[in-house]
Amino acid sequence: MKICICSSMSFYNQFSKLKKELEEMGHMVVAPELEFETNGDDTSNGGFFDRNGGVDAFPPDHDVWKKKGRAITAHFRKIDSSDCVLITNYEKKGISNYIGGNTFLEIGYAYGRGKNIFILNNLPDTSSFKEEILGMQPIILQGNLLDIK
Repeated sequence: MKICICSSMSFYNQFSKLKKELEEMGHMVVAPELEFETNGDDTSNGGFFDRNGGVDAFPPDHDVWKKKGRAITAHFRKIDSSDCVLITNYEKKGISNYIGGNTFLEIGYAYGRGKNIFILNNLPDTSSFKEEILGMQPIILQGNLLDIK
């Protein structure tokens, strides 16, 4: 099966290991690219905006937003070419099983394209879009990759 990983770039190390594990299980896997996030910096965990003054440090007409848009579109193409998406959700900023805005956008896109949605861990207890995620009827794996079918 061809799986597209969708994730916060803060989880780069975790989903890179997961990608290898899935490939060893016989799956073809595509994942987010760090190129946008790092721009040649440390590639350990993404976080480009956090390292560069936050989102508001860049005015709306800054080139970084064009690059961000291209990255979103490129990942949508990966979703299009995959059988399903795997959402990797771990702890971030004190939130267990974090799913951020961009990942939520990818879940919605996958749902609209009729893709199966697998979420690695339970949903976060606090999320402003938990209701919408549940409405898209994802399969919660609770860490069990063998349930991806």
